Amino acid sequence: MRVIAGKARRLPLVTAAGENTRPTTDRIKETLFNILQNDLFEIRFLDLFAGSGGIGIEALSRGAAYACFVENNRAAVDCIRKNLSVTRLEDSAEVLFCDVLTGLARLAGSAPFQIVFMDPPYGKGLEERALAYIAEQKPSYISEETTFIVEMALHASVSPLTALGYEAFRIKEYKTNKHVFLTLKPPEGELL
Repeated sequence: MRVIAGKARRLPLVTAAGENTRPTTDRIKETLFNILQNDLFEIRFLDLFAGSGGIGIEALSRGAAYACFVENNRAAVDCIRKNLSVTRLEDSAEVLFCDVLTGLARLAGSAPFQIVFMDPPYGKGLEERALAYIAEQKPSYISEETTFIVEMALHASVSPLTALGYEAFRIKEYKTNKHVFLTLKPPEGELL
């Protein structure tokens, strides 16, 4: 695994051993960031279920001003910190060692993130819980401009996410998984 483009281009990234993390392949990461390339400059990026941090680090390398990584696996958090050090991007990053719902609560009062990326373990409903929390709490770090990107199994249904008040405006499918791009729809007559 490596950084594909930007100021940390070609630098190798370490990943945690075992099956607790499943890093996004370079090919899928490249496709994702080709979609996002015009939306990264000086943004705030939130990487939930961050694993080894490859997605958030790619965002920083390509021009994001700040990235926050939320991960509850100690070995993965150690990898994120090593990867930030190797890429010299640690000054633009924050790592929260906790579960995602705790991390979302700890971020209360933060400035808005323009992109929230999440790659939870498949089939456990963790993305639904995180998105439900955000929809219910309407935290300061989410605005009507925030784009949510959820990595899911290819055949997983998007309807539980749209039922929470999100609108899926793009779905990019790969061989075994997909990226679902969402925005949070404000309730009728309300702004976020």
